[in-house]
Amino acid sequence: MKIQVTADLLDGLVLALLNREDYYGYALTQEMQKAISISESTMYPVLRRLRKDGYLTTYDQPFQGRNRRYYQITDSGEKHLEQVYKMWTDYKNSLDQVFIPDKEHDSARQA
Repeated sequence: MKIQVTADLLDGLVLALLNREDYYGYALTQEMQKAISISESTMYPVLRRLRKDGYLTTYDQPFQGRNRRYYQITDSGEKHLEQVYKMWTDYKNSLDQVFIPDKEHDSARQA
């Protein structure tokens, strides 16, 4: 079973990686695949949307006679990343209240 990743969380993961360093598309997809299952055909529309929204910018660098398009987070992207991270933290904390047993509650139940 796979847990579905929302668009907001996907955006946050991409922005978090780009907040560490700039990546070209294929390398970014490979990094993302360390955390979640994602294909290049899914990744590139996300990158285009984030760029259109002003969260990313691009630049080209020559590599073996071709250009690689690198993605770089913008100031606006960093602010958006902070918002997504806060939403994720709040969501994770609320789920942890269900998934992680409360030791006091468990002790009272056992008594």
